[in-house]
Amino acid sequence: MASTNTTLPPVTQQSTQNCTAISDLCPVEATIYGYYPSLGANAFFCAIFAICFFAQFFQGIRWKTWTYMIALTLGSFAEAVGYVGRILLHNNPWSNDGFEIQICCLIIAPAFIAAGIYLTLKHIVLEFGSDFSRLRPKYYTWIFILCDLFSLILQGAGGGIAATANKNVALQHTGNDLMMAGIVWQVFTLLVFGSLVADYASRAYQRRTELAPSAIKLFNTLRFKLFAGGLILTYLTVFTRCVFRIAEMAKGWKNPIMQDETDFIVLDGVMITIATLCLTVFHPGYCFPEMQMHGKTNPLAEFMAVDAEKVADPESNTPSLDGAEQPKSMDGKTNPQPEFMAADAEKGADRESNTPSLNGVEQPKS
Repeated sequence: MASTNTTLPPVTQQSTQNCTAISDLCPVEATIYGYYPSLGANAFFCAIFAICFFAQFFQGIRWKTWTYMIALTLGSFAEAVGYVGRILLHNNPWSNDGFEIQICCLIIAPAFIAAGIYLTLKHIVLEFGSDFSRLRPKYYTWIFILCDLFSLILQGAGGGIAATANKNVALQHTGNDLMMAGIVWQVFTLLVFGSLVADYASRAYQRRTELAPSAIKLFNTLRFKLFAGGLILTYLTVFTRCVFRIAEMAKGWKNPIMQDETDFIVLDGVMITIATLCLTVFHPGYCFPEMQMHGKTNPLAEFMAVDAEKVADPESNTPSLDGAEQPKSMDGKTNPQPEFMAADAEKGADRESNTPSLNGVEQPKS
């Protein structure tokens, strides 16, 4: 009996350091999640995100929404791969490969989904009027995409450390802290973004008599209302997921929230599924086609000077041929004097080219 007790010690954290499969010494309760992930739920999520990946890819090509396509295809792909990792954990809850795949992919994927929201605000401001905005339209893209990138780096680094900790508790805690810091930053970014959107909407509503007829027409279309409603629902679901993830990680690994699969399915899986479906079904290519007219069709267009913004921004001036800026007239057009001067010069050139000869016959033009 003594010999048996030596080879089969009670289940402790130390005794499960080398566990690779379920056994008497390595029960499922001793794993980080403490359960067999549901095969049906995870297969469902994997399939949905795979469909969204292909839908976003083909719609991006069809409508030439390149930057939007990159953000949403990366997010959908990462979600689909993350649920493949959870399927591996269903087969073997001690699978290092499954844990590494799901922790890295499911942590960072929502940052790409959030980027899809951030990319649209600039175009909405351009369409409805930059006068109502506290920031120049292009700054929305710069500020929030960079903030999202910083969040992505923190979460990715934390997920990588946690995934490669190889049951090293100290490293797992370090990874957990980094991931939580990244998600907290993401929540802060979402709050600032939501505040700016609410402020813009309030200012535009208060001055709605100043809206251009094209903006009023767009606002009253069903397609734009569906697009705006989809964005709002996406924002709320991504925000809910991030708050849940903070609560899940606040007490470290193997805490009760982390080991409750129902909470994860509802507050992470379902939330991000709704967000991704909204951005896919109510795609800006057909719900907000005006977005395509505000930039060039290349992935860097969001970070470059866009001609459409200069047209929409009443503060911008039209440069003259010699590089000096021409003042605008009251109707927003450039000073008409250079046009008349150019016309006079053209007439003068025509007169010179048709100079009559001494015998009254016109000489051919040079």
